[in-house]
Amino acid sequence: MPRALAEEATIQWYPGHMARAMRRLGEDMRAIDIVVEVTDARVPLSGTNAALGRLAGNRPRLLLLSRAQLAEAPVTDAWLAYYRERGRPAIAVDAKDRSGAARLRAAVDELATGRKSARVIVLGIPNAGKSTAINALAGRNVARAEDRAGVTRARQWFRMNDSLEIMDTAGILVPKIDTPDAQWKLALVGAVPRARFDAEEIVARFYRWLGEARPDANVPDLATFAQTRGFMQRGTIVNTHNAAWAYLKDLGDGKFGRISFEEPGLPDS
Repeated sequence: MPRALAEEATIQWYPGHMARAMRRLGEDMRAIDIVVEVTDARVPLSGTNAALGRLAGNRPRLLLLSRAQLAEAPVTDAWLAYYRERGRPAIAVDAKDRSGAARLRAAVDELATGRKSARVIVLGIPNAGKSTAINALAGRNVARAEDRAGVTRARQWFRMNDSLEIMDTAGILVPKIDTPDAQWKLALVGAVPRARFDAEEIVARFYRWLGEARPDANVPDLATFAQTRGFMQRGTIVNTHNAAWAYLKDLGDGKFGRISFEEPGLPDS
């Protein structure tokens, strides 16, 4: 049975491949010139792993807020201003869009200015959009990209051209997701495998937050969604389990509109 994210619970999820990948990153970083950290634009705070930043050291870094097309533009702009004030290079793009891919390539090229060749590492938590970013940088599909956690397990090198190589790495979560808010947000954006949470609980947590943070949002609750989409058994019983997974997919696909789950200026941001 999947683990429900109760209010007082914490996710303990640090599989062996993540622990090994984290140890290997420290070794690989010696050959790296530029670091690109990818996080979902909807969760810039919960979607970053501070340990990855520490590994980068003093190397040039770019923070990529991916899936910008799913986040609220004014909130994303506020995040970009937040990073500018702190002297951290950051851009927000839809890496699947041609113009977004071009902006990403230009940002990496700028960090590589003055180098005859550069090795770039792409880091992030699971399902942050790393492989999509690599494909955008390459201008072709070289990395496997899927909308679920855990697709990339091993490091992979991709040569972009004569002067640029990029390393793709396994997504690495923090060893423990401490706060209930971070738990449902990371589950919502696909950073946590499905087997580790209860979809109905995640939808309920999201909808409670929505009522407080975005009371005017035109987003259905799970019961309304299930009835509208025909998730019924024997005519009158709502199949909330299957409906919840469909709800999360529609939310992730942006069918309920653009929603940002975090804004800058929070006490821990």
